[in-house]
Amino acid sequence: MSDVPQIFSVRDAMAHGRSRFALRHVGLRSPHSGIRSSAPPPGRRDLRARAAEYAPRLRKGQFFSHETALALLGAPVPRPPHVVGLHVSAHRPRREPRVPGIHGHRLQTREPTLWHTPEGWPVEDPVRAWRQSASLWEIDDLVAAADFLLTEMRPVIDADDLRAEIEMMGDTRRHALRRALSLSRHGPRSASETHLRLLLVRNGLPEPEISWILRDVAGRFVAELDLAYPLWKVATEYDGRVHAEDLRQFARDADRWDAIRACGWDHVRILSHHMRGGGRRAVQKVRDALRRAGWSG
Repeated sequence: MSDVPQIFSVRDAMAHGRSRFALRHVGLRSPHSGIRSSAPPPGRRDLRARAAEYAPRLRKGQFFSHETALALLGAPVPRPPHVVGLHVSAHRPRREPRVPGIHGHRLQTREPTLWHTPEGWPVEDPVRAWRQSASLWEIDDLVAAADFLLTEMRPVIDADDLRAEIEMMGDTRRHALRRALSLSRHGPRSASETHLRLLLVRNGLPEPEISWILRDVAGRFVAELDLAYPLWKVATEYDGRVHAEDLRQFARDADRWDAIRACGWDHVRILSHHMRGGGRRAVQKVRDALRRAGWSG
């Protein structure tokens, strides 16, 4: 079987001369009807491996959609315990799959605007996939995904693209998409940064600048700050590392923090444990820094 891909459809294998007897090889799994795999079973959170096991079964006009498409294109997804499902769609009159473990969707007639992953799998346009995910995600996760689309996605997506999709196809009953779009911003580099920004604003703190460029008195670049309050010279950054896995990188970061403080700024590092319990410690750390700097809120 060395000349056979790890994951393949029975139909393709037989078309290339394999017999059904050979495809009953003891080393092969059948993750879906009509699919054989010699790869180890993927974990529940290994979306890419799960998608790879289904991709050979995609029929003409079918594509990965909803949260699956966003995740495969690199967008942030809800944190555990949420597990991204495998969503596969088709536009009418084509049919969606009806396969155990697959969320099939038959979408209204519409001109497809498919993207493709590096593996060549067809996926829903990310703007459309973002709207589709509104039925699955909480608003903060929709904001984080929108921030990613506005900041990282290429070709460039802007807020008008998201707004036009909502106007054309509609919003949820609670207007989650419009609310998420009103909270989204260009510039965040991670979902954690977005969640921290939303937490601070909801707790009465001023809205910070995003990806703010700090320069010294001579105009030389010092740092790009995740979240910044220039009026009070307070920089807030999320650091999700449990420990310094890369000592050289940690040393560079420490020098960077010193350079920020040398410019007269208060540098507030938020670690993962500060975000527990609703993020009270994170909010308090930033509030204390702002008050030390003269903020009276």
